[in-house]
Amino acid sequence: MATVKVKGSAKLFDNKILDLLTRTHPAIILGMYIPLCAFLLWYFHNYVEPSAAALISIFFVGLFSWTFFEYILHRYVFHFVNDTKWAQRFHYFVHGVHHEYPKDKQRLVMPPVPSIIIAGVFFTIFRLTMGSFGLVFFSGFIIGYLCYAMIHYTLHAVRPPKNALKFAWEYHNIHHFRHPDKAFGVSSPLWDLVFGTYPPKKESGIRGQKTNDQ
Repeated sequence: MATVKVKGSAKLFDNKILDLLTRTHPAIILGMYIPLCAFLLWYFHNYVEPSAAALISIFFVGLFSWTFFEYILHRYVFHFVNDTKWAQRFHYFVHGVHHEYPKDKQRLVMPPVPSIIIAGVFFTIFRLTMGSFGLVFFSGFIIGYLCYAMIHYTLHAVRPPKNALKFAWEYHNIHHFRHPDKAFGVSSPLWDLVFGTYPPKKESGIRGQKTNDQ
């Protein structure tokens, strides 16, 4: 695991334009997907199925499905690494750089180009397998991703509050600074509990250790 650096930012490409494409601000992602999801929901309600109950139920199934995908993605893709150079490079490029520079605000959400490509793949899969219902499922799935992205950004960019919400900061810091093989959930610890990757209960956080969020 790379040494954590409190300040700074990694250079992923020598080419300035390519390196710039690896950075973004969450407002850009929100501006891309919130209007798209709003349009898809409007279209479904007005031209496919006027039932509000159907729209709401499918939407929340999609949103809940994101939490499961988030866990699987973080655990098995972002943390996939072995002794081969390509695997080590892949891990560093997609997630290792974040563990090395957790305070780099420009790399806390996925950049627009890969985000659009991946979203397009999921939209196609949901549309082909679910028909018109895939429009709503996709919207819920993407809103789930946006919630995750904003929570993750907040955990790294904002100091923890002095109330019960501090648990979210402590929980994520356990993953970064103590147990990178546990606490994969960002928007929820649910799937860590289900799959046995919830950190030791005696560790409520990393109090006493100076971290990037303190």
